[in-house]
Amino acid sequence: MDLGHWEYDGEFPEDAYGFIYQITNNTNNRKYIGKKQTVKVIKRPPLKGKKNKRHVIQESDWRTYTGSCSELNIDIDELGKENFAFTILKICYNKWELAYEETKLQIQQDVLLLDEYYNGIINCRIGKRPRQRDNNSPNT
Repeated sequence: MDLGHWEYDGEFPEDAYGFIYQITNNTNNRKYIGKKQTVKVIKRPPLKGKKNKRHVIQESDWRTYTGSCSELNIDIDELGKENFAFTILKICYNKWELAYEETKLQIQQDVLLLDEYYNGIINCRIGKRPRQRDNNSPNT
């Protein structure tokens, strides 16, 4: 599978919702930890005579994505992509897991306390983990 500029040890799963990544500036070893969805939901108007909007799932721009940090993107533009390592750290399979794992890793790595990270904010709004669907449950 073509991963664009991303590096990942292992087989990239087709059903991945997104991933946690680290971008490393190879010239000064500064890092950025973030998340990226591999899919996006496009809401389309309902068909004629129907009430519900249509939801179409499409692939996002993840193969060319370089992060949301403006300081990082300025450095990428000035130094060139070849001077950065784009590494996928963890594959996630739903939106909750993606948000939780990003926040967890950012806190574990002290990204707001250490100057070696580009991260300037941890943006987090996470509720309780969604219930796992059980094949024996009547609500599946």
